[in-house]
Amino acid sequence: MPTTRAAGVFVLAVAAALFAGSAHGAPTPPELRILLFTKTAGFRHDSIPVAVRALRELGARNRVQVDHTEDAALFTDAGLRRYDAVVFLLTSGDVLDAAQQAAFERFIGSGRGYAGVHSASDTEYDWPWYGGLVGAFFRSHPAIQRATVRVLDRRHPSTRTLPGSWTRTDEWFAFRSNPRGAVNVLATLDETTYSPGDASMGADHPTAWSHAYEGGRAWYTAGGHAQESYAEPLFVGHVFGGILWAAGPPRILSLSGTARRGRLAVTGRKTRCLRCRAEVRVVVRGQARVTRLVVDGGSVRGQTGVLPAGRWRYTVVIADDASGQRTTVRRTVTVR
Repeated sequence: MPTTRAAGVFVLAVAAALFAGSAHGAPTPPELRILLFTKTAGFRHDSIPVAVRALRELGARNRVQVDHTEDAALFTDAGLRRYDAVVFLLTSGDVLDAAQQAAFERFIGSGRGYAGVHSASDTEYDWPWYGGLVGAFFRSHPAIQRATVRVLDRRHPSTRTLPGSWTRTDEWFAFRSNPRGAVNVLATLDETTYSPGDASMGADHPTAWSHAYEGGRAWYTAGGHAQESYAEPLFVGHVFGGILWAAGPPRILSLSGTARRGRLAVTGRKTRCLRCRAEVRVVVRGQARVTRLVVDGGSVRGQTGVLPAGRWRYTVVIADDASGQRTTVRRTVTVR
């Protein structure tokens, strides 16, 4: 079993290889705020401290503020308002009361995100709304063993760095229902590569998925039972990518476009963007003219080349290469 120090070394490797956070220079304000929730009322994994440490280290290197709590009293409108996503990390059992559940439902309804790891599906069986959020409830698992995961969606930020056939050791969950049809299945288990026993789901055995839910976003992975999982660069990158997706696309706080001496000048403010790039596209007589914008901290700015006189449609796109998401704003400008 890896030491905490060894796990930390692996996590730093993940940050360097998969994400663009920098440990050099003056600290910069976080772009995202994430809450790790690890309360248990059933089985408690000894991997919780290692998992929290791994995600905190990745967050620190990628301008993501990662907080951790086991106090369900934080689940109020005011307590959750500061976060872009909440991660149910190895939770189990009945962890929230009725008022806390209602606050979390409002949090998701406001457009925020949820990520569930492993026994998050062994949580809150009597809360139907949560069952829809997590996607499926845990049923059973066989002995810990090696198996092959078939990655189906290579574009999602939680799976794009994974091999198409990903072989690893974990505690492989079977679920009470198959979530396919209600979720985007990202990866399945190949049951021919291990011995599922009574925990079989057959040829279609989803193990990671994502979906829009009740105004927000939800992502889940069944992996992550043992401490060793959080010393695996690919697995930790898988979880971190899922969290970033759940947190949502870049948010444009303000944006203005003004015609100056025949050019379109764009200025704006943004947040929730770790590896940001931005551009403005102006359609002139059916032809798109694309100009790269400068992204500097929380600001976006730049100007196009000279445009002919007229009223032209333009589009500003802000893309986050860390989360694989983008935000688009369309406007018009009059050039005289």
